[in-house]
Order: sequence, then structure tokens, then C-alpha cells
Amino acid sequence: MMPRARFFLFIVVLALAACSPEPSALEQQAAQATASALQTASAPTPAPAPTATPTGAEVALAVEEADVAYTLVTGGDYGGLVFVGVGGEIDGVINPTLTANPGDTVSITLINGDGVEHDLAIDEFGVSTGSLTELNQQTTVTFTVEQEGEYVYYCTIPGHRQAGMWGTLRVGNPQSQAAVGENIVHHPADLPPPIGEREPQMVRVTLTTQEIEGQLADGTTLTYFTFNGTVPGPFIRVRVGDTVELHLRNATGNTFIHSIDLHAVTGPGGGAVFTQTNPGEETFFTFKALNPGLYVYHCATPSVAHHIANGMYGLILVEPEGGLPPVDREFYVMQGEIYTVQPFGTLGHLDFSMEKMLAEAPEYFVFNGAAGALTREENALRAKVGETVRIFFGVGGPNFTSSFHVIGEIFDRAYPFASLTSPPLTDVQTISVPPGGATMVEFKLEVPGRYILVDHALSRLERGLAGYLYAEGEENPEVFSGQMTEGSGH
Repeated sequence: MMPRARFFLFIVVLALAACSPEPSALEQQAAQATASALQTASAPTPAPAPTATPTGAEVALAVEEADVAYTLVTGGDYGGLVFVGVGGEIDGVINPTLTANPGDTVSITLINGDGVEHDLAIDEFGVSTGSLTELNQQTTVTFTVEQEGEYVYYCTIPGHRQAGMWGTLRVGNPQSQAAVGENIVHHPADLPPPIGEREPQMVRVTLTTQEIEGQLADGTTLTYFTFNGTVPGPFIRVRVGDTVELHLRNATGNTFIHSIDLHAVTGPGGGAVFTQTNPGEETFFTFKALNPGLYVYHCATPSVAHHIANGMYGLILVEPEGGLPPVDREFYVMQGEIYTVQPFGTLGHLDFSMEKMLAEAPEYFVFNGAAGALTREENALRAKVGETVRIFFGVGGPNFTSSFHVIGEIFDRAYPFASLTSPPLTDVQTISVPPGGATMVEFKLEVPGRYILVDHALSRLERGLAGYLYAEGEENPEVFSGQMTEGSGH
């Protein structure tokens, strides 16, 4: 007599075959793996160790007892580092969204479809399949979900999640947990035009400090401290010899005192001693721009690091006499860290964590204020093949040095520490920028495609730190050609 659990799975396989005269390739692959598991289960074997791969009978029992059951195959006929759904509404869907209700028992069967080592984990539920290393090897995990929310399932093998091997388990209707805030991302193409040959003059700059509930990630908000409502604040552009009259307004309704320290200023506190500004008030001071260069500015009100971490930083460019050499495109990008009580990926409004900041343990790394901000269509950098690109890059911090790199490009000219009066370095792959520091890099685009801005401390990619530069134009096979393959982390 066939044991009840195997009989149940056998009936399920027959029913699927009857309902689908032409099963998908993925369903055939899953059926082959299941048959293999059943054959293993029917052979006399010693009792499995606790860490052993479940037998076909155990798989069937887990599926039978679950409220919802899903099957995922790794790669398979699709290739690449992905999970692919098998059967039902998720059949053939890459990294499908799985759904359940609070209180449900969930079963996920994972099949190795490509013979490459994979696994599946969901951190919040302590779920881990363990590694599957052989083609058609399979295992099943069963667990109970209680709280509404969206939870990431992913492959823990280094690099696999980064390359796209992850999806979402949605429990209930977590929309109530999602939060919507204001857009605080400073567009990288939003900066003043070059100054060029003009004579020194008086320049008035007005900045308003605003405390804003801003969008940190999809469904996630943070109380940002900003200059003029964006992170970073406005790109200030003057020339050497200019006299700058800087007005700082602290918006009515703000909670904190704010100020400004500009690294381009020669004088105590970089201006902070004159600009400790209460909510609803305005202060100002003047300074002469004596030294050309690209400089960071930031709030300097205690806790200074707290105000910086929440977004109060920007760049001021002091052009040398005669201006900078002309280029086709200029962009403005800054890197920072964000410290929250709640872990990375939590929906809703997040709270600042002084403890994590002091421990230098950020939950997010960001370009221009938000997780993945410069990967979005509306914020990506855009240029054309044949054009010369200049990026003004700075690090607000408050704590981490950036190893700034553009994947697929080489900096024709790089200005370490943003020294614009020193000869640039040429043919540079990656440049280090400390917190409170900056650089200027230039390169010509030779090949169309998508180029990724990163900090080459690449684990930070998985905490939101990436940007896209799109180059449009004709292919250039003399410089770059080949056959596209699946699975690149780029």
C-alpha cells in the first residue's frame, strides 16, 4: 500500500497532468524532480538526519498541511540568477510575489533548475532551505506567518541576491504599513551653468532649512533635515574673488536649530558661528571666496553628525579665474548614510537611531538622499555617445569614505580631494572621497548603454547605494562588442 502522503502527491501530479495537456517546461521539470523525490522516498533508507533533504513523502505532507503552497525553480530554462514560479498563477513568472494571510501555514518547495548552488531564506521567519547543489535537487520549508507585511525571500549565496535573485512574500494587505512622503531627491542635472570669464562680484545666496517627512524608499519615510527641501541641498556656484552674502532661514514650524558651515569659507566655523538659527528666524554673514575648489557645506548644530546624517549637506563650487574647461554634461551627486532604529527594508515611518550612528552601523547608504534614487527613470543621469561628462561628487557622510566608481567607464581626468588648481590624474578607475570631501571627474562616453554609479565597497549596493547613467547613441563595435549573457550583477 502506498503511504498516504505519497499517494496524495501522486494524485496531485496526475491531476495537474490531466488539467494541462501541454504542461510548461517548468512544470515538467518540477514533475521530474518530484518523481525523483518519490523514488527516493520509496526505497528503503535509514531515517534521515535532521539536516537531510526532505523525502518525497515529507514534501507531500508539508504541501498537504499548508494553507498555501508554492514551488520555485532556480534559473531553469530561463537561465540567470532568478527564482521562477511553477504552476498556477505564478507559472513562468520570474521572482514572483507570493501571497498569504496572517495565520497561514506557508509551504515553499525549492528546486535546483541549473545545477548551480542556491538556497532560499526569509530572515523575518527564520526560514532557510539550506544549499541545493545538484540539478533537480529539491527541498521544502514550511512556516507560519502572523504579521501583515512584505518580506523578502532571497538566495544567500554571495552575489546572487545582488544579481537579482530575490522576490517578495506579501502577507495580508500591508498597504496600511506603507508610508508616502515628499520627494527629497535632488536631481543630478539640477545645477547652475558654468560661470566662465566674468569678473568677481557680490553674490547673494539664500538657503532655507526644512524638516520634511520624505520618501526614503518605496513605502518607507524618514524625517529629513534639508537645505531648500532636497538632499543634497542646492549646488552653489561662484568664482574665486566673489564676495558671498549668505542668508540662512530656519522655516517656521521646524523643531531644531540649524546652521551652516561651508568648507569654502576662510573664518571660524565656516560661518556656523554666525548662523545658529532658531525656527522662524533668519541669519546672514559674508565671506570672500579666496580658494578655488569644490567644497562640502553642512549643518553645524549639535549633534552635527545627526543633522548631516538626516540630509543637511551640499556642495559649493568656487571656479578658478577663467572658469573650468567646457564639457557637454555636468552632474551633481552626493553620498550619505542613514541610521534608523528599524532595519533596512522596513515599511512605514522610520526613526533616527543615535546608537547606530555612534556605532557607525547605518541601515541605508544613499546617493542624493534616498535608496536607489538615481536608478529611477526620473532621476537617472542621461547623456549621449560622444559627449564629455563631468560629475561633481561629494560625501556628506557623516562617517564613511566612498570609493567612487562608474562601472564600465574610466575617468579620463580625476581631481583628487577636488583640488582644481593641481594637474588632474588621468586614466583613473576608482577614486577615494572622504566624508566632508569631494572630487570632480570627467570622461567621454564611447559606447551606448547603462553605466552604474557605485561605491566600490560593493556590499553597500544592497543597502540602496547605486545610480544609473544612460548613454544613448549608435553601437561602437570597434570599442565594445559581444554576445549578451544572463546573470551579470551589473
